[in-house]
Amino acid sequence: MTTRPHDYASDEQRLYAKWLDRGTRFGFVVLVATFFVYVLGLLPAHVPVAELPKYWSLPVAEYVAATGAPSGWGWVRYIGEGDYLNFVGIGILAFVTVVCYAIVFPTFLRKGDRVYAAIILAEIIVLLVAAAGLVGVGH
Repeated sequence: MTTRPHDYASDEQRLYAKWLDRGTRFGFVVLVATFFVYVLGLLPAHVPVAELPKYWSLPVAEYVAATGAPSGWGWVRYIGEGDYLNFVGIGILAFVTVVCYAIVFPTFLRKGDRVYAAIILAEIIVLLVAAAGLVGVGH
């Protein structure tokens, strides 16, 4: 009988992998669907597809000035517009790791593995603080 790599995976690793697979698949489907909403013009767009080529070569600061594009979490105000609706799929993909950590966290607590539980909790906090934009790096 041959062994496969997943034969050596712990219960926590399999649980994490299961939810990572589900989350990334869901995020990808949302990303593709919202892309088609934008490209097909099913919702009005902040920057219509036909106008994109004139902005492609601009540096970010000039793009923002020319289009009135939001920065940071400002995109949430425009979620009803086709081009910013795409950010929902990106957000899902970015948040999948936090969800996976949150799902395996109780498993480590039940097993009494406080060190791994503490590491997971720290990871969740760091990712949420970073996503919230509470920590920035100067230029």
